[in-house]
Amino acid sequence: MGKKFTLRSASVTFRGMIKGMPERDVMIVLSLVVGVACGLAAVLLKSAIEFIHHSITSWFDGVAYSALYLIYPGVGMLLAMLFVRYVVKDNIGHGVTKVLQAVSKNESKIRPHNMWSSMLASSVTIGFGGSVGAEAPIVYTGAAIGSNVARYMGLSYKNMTILLGCGAAGAVAGIFKAPLAGVLFTLEILLFNISMTSILPLLLSTISATVISYIFLGDQPAFECTISPFTMHNIPFYLILALFSAACSVYFTRTTLWLEDKIRSIKGPYVRWAVSASCLGLLIFLFPPLYGEGYGYLHELLNGGQIDFEGETVLAFLMNSEWSIPIFFLMILILKVFSMSFTNAGGGVGGTFGPTLFIGAIAGFFVSRTINLIGGGDVVPEQNFVLVGMAGLMSGVMQAPMTAIFLIADMTGGYELLIPLILTSTVSYAATRMVEPYSIYTKRIAKRGELLTHDSDQAVLTLLKTNEMIEADFMPVKIDASLGELVEVVATSKRNIFPVVDDRNHFHGYVSLEDIRQDMFHTELYEKMHVYNFMQSAPAYVYIDEKMDSVMDKFEKTAAWNLPVVDHDRTYIGFVSKSKIFSAYRNQLKQVSHD
Repeated sequence: MGKKFTLRSASVTFRGMIKGMPERDVMIVLSLVVGVACGLAAVLLKSAIEFIHHSITSWFDGVAYSALYLIYPGVGMLLAMLFVRYVVKDNIGHGVTKVLQAVSKNESKIRPHNMWSSMLASSVTIGFGGSVGAEAPIVYTGAAIGSNVARYMGLSYKNMTILLGCGAAGAVAGIFKAPLAGVLFTLEILLFNISMTSILPLLLSTISATVISYIFLGDQPAFECTISPFTMHNIPFYLILALFSAACSVYFTRTTLWLEDKIRSIKGPYVRWAVSASCLGLLIFLFPPLYGEGYGYLHELLNGGQIDFEGETVLAFLMNSEWSIPIFFLMILILKVFSMSFTNAGGGVGGTFGPTLFIGAIAGFFVSRTINLIGGGDVVPEQNFVLVGMAGLMSGVMQAPMTAIFLIADMTGGYELLIPLILTSTVSYAATRMVEPYSIYTKRIAKRGELLTHDSDQAVLTLLKTNEMIEADFMPVKIDASLGELVEVVATSKRNIFPVVDDRNHFHGYVSLEDIRQDMFHTELYEKMHVYNFMQSAPAYVYIDEKMDSVMDKFEKTAAWNLPVVDHDRTYIGFVSKSKIFSAYRNQLKQVSHD
């Protein structure tokens, strides 16, 4: 009890000290705290995955033992599913998308359990061979750390969103040892609008997370590679790689979302797990690089090594021919999307970040090996194309070219290839964008109208909620009520509009004070005239769950200042006014602008 009291007292003392500081100093201190915490979380997650992986596979020797590939991934998925289903009791998959939803729908608030639950579930999933990445779970973890630190300190939505971004940036920086990429990831993918003054906390968070990663994991790049100098005559080949990366990006995004929906349509979590685990185990048994993150194979490709599957798979004989090698890797590229989807939809917890890097590397190898085979020699350096291919696919799938360029350069030390990185990433992004306007993280939430963008106007409309704009102090009158009864309502009302409803509270129209002004003082008309004699039809209805951009369209088209809000069966709820929306818009814009 004494220790618990001491920790709590220290926490209260720290909060008291911080609250007495200027806002800018508060954000600097908290961004450092969040960065250190995210760096430690990244180290812990990476170490846990390696420990589990080593514990269950270090004694493998030959095809006989590799049959366990059929079992291990399913075990990890089952453990993760049971943990999520009975312990967490919350959906923690697709971490980056969840962070975007938290910013747009939940005032940047993320539940406290996400500071550890995603790490635990993903370490078991990936450690046992689930074919997903650890990056999305650690981003979710980092964002949750930032969000909950801000909530504990009682910060505003604006500062909570910045600290959430600091957590995500620190997580990316910590797991990849790439501080600049962490900042760019947050700016391009997560934070829709941020001022230059708010970048300082992001930088401090990523630097502190990277230092923590260096201390515990060493200062070597996340992916060491051997590259050849860039030569201008290879530019046409990099353009080919860029277009191939764009095609792979569209395939990756659309196939993943389609396949996950199909798998999740299977009724019963255990049946869904059994089907997914069986399919995943078979794919990994036939194609060992699909096991886990697959980063070990990337190391060989990045250093020009020869990958030999002899003794690892019954399909090793396919590698005996020169042309069968790129075809074999093309099959891995295609099937990685399936193995990833089986893992996520079958109960595992992981992200698409890692598989994007993996497929990008395979795409680079496939293109370069094919060019070399056609050219009859070493026409292009394959390891260069493997590295650049990772950036090309990231640009297309995540639609974040700056993040892709500097992440790959940071984590490989490949700044010598900055020109092909920029060229391939930009062309891949542009080509993908022509076909697929949304990234894999934003496509689903964009369809629901919940996506925040870098357009401040659209971002504000997304954040505003119709049900929060409803004014319910209008006094309704019955459609068959007399003028005398209507005058009695007018006498006690503070508004000049009166919704007209029937006995079931269904909305039929409204009466304005102007409509009855001339007749309301003629008492002889009180029993002769009725509400329906004065009623006007509403120019448009607003539904309680309608998106704000749609509501604003109705105001613009009708030129009305007030519109009735009804349920889908036309039950009257209240009114929304243009003036209240404008007032809320101005207040929200101050938050969105991050000034």
